[in-house]
Amino acid sequence: MGESLGIMLCGHGSRDEAAVREFAVLSERLRERFAEPVDYGYLEFARPIIREGLDRLRAAGAKRILAVPGMLFAAGHAKNDIPSVLNTYMAQHPEVRIDYGRELGIDLKLLQAAGARVREALAAAGDGVPVEETLLVVVGRGASDPDANSNVAKVTRMLWEGIGFGWAETAYSGVTFPLVEPALEHATRLGYRRVVVFPYFLFTGVLVRRIYDLTDKVAARHPEIEFVKAPYLNDHPQVIEAFVERVGEILEGTNNMNCQLCKYRAQVLGFEAEVGLPQESHHHHVEGIGVGSGEQGHDHGHGHHHHHGHDHHHHGDGHHHHHGHGHGHDHGHHHHPYPHADHPLGPRTLKEGYPPKTGT
Repeated sequence: MGESLGIMLCGHGSRDEAAVREFAVLSERLRERFAEPVDYGYLEFARPIIREGLDRLRAAGAKRILAVPGMLFAAGHAKNDIPSVLNTYMAQHPEVRIDYGRELGIDLKLLQAAGARVREALAAAGDGVPVEETLLVVVGRGASDPDANSNVAKVTRMLWEGIGFGWAETAYSGVTFPLVEPALEHATRLGYRRVVVFPYFLFTGVLVRRIYDLTDKVAARHPEIEFVKAPYLNDHPQVIEAFVERVGEILEGTNNMNCQLCKYRAQVLGFEAEVGLPQESHHHHVEGIGVGSGEQGHDHGHGHHHHHGHDHHHHGDGHHHHHGHGHGHDHGHHHHPYPHADHPLGPRTLKEGYPPKTGT
């Protein structure tokens, strides 16, 4: 790769020995993937600290260090604390250049790892309860930033829809609401026979153990419901791949537009059949219609008419047209069949009436 490179994994650090060990294992997995030297360090609570890892890379001859935050989400640590440590180091060692990458974020590989952990838990629990009669609770870290909290809710929805659970709820381990115990109590009132609790965390520690303990506590109060504890992400192969990708992005200076989760490009959980389908505008049949001659060229350049919602075209009688069962239009083109078109709580209830006739 040209100049002498080093790769640095920057963690937060924990007083929890198991969490510190898991982070060290993660750096070992990354060493297996790169020819360049890989090191790691923590902001606080554990050794080595980030500066010590950087020292070792410098001693190994690295002139350019690609540093990535070992975290799921970008909050104060990834945005402020780690860059500050790296900038201070560069000021003291001007012969070394450090480039900083982005956090893991809501990433397809992370979702695949999350889906695998949830499916592991379902497999271990056995197939006695259909997935439609199972409720998923995803527990995230919780922050004072609603945007960060909404990222956890996005993970929940992708898993809910990808696997086809009957229902799903999002809970948080701290700072915001709902916290784990009230969220699980709420979940017990929704009529599901099985509740899967999945901590969307990279590593173990006080919070993950507390999530499992609270699950046991609520389960003891509701013996009629089966509670299943799914494993956290840890060093799932797709987590490793995501870190490898973050390092690669620094070298490429990648465009980070969110095409990662586009169902046409990659295998988003549950939508694998649509990968590689041609992306066509579903509005090509109205392109240019009603556009004044002066603006005619405007629409043809970018293949989508400016009516984005499917319900925006009015018929002559002034009513919106409805899609009878959630897929397939009235126009001449057809959608790919939706994987959960027959979900008991889904589009088919429009035809059959509600509530659905299931055990829930």
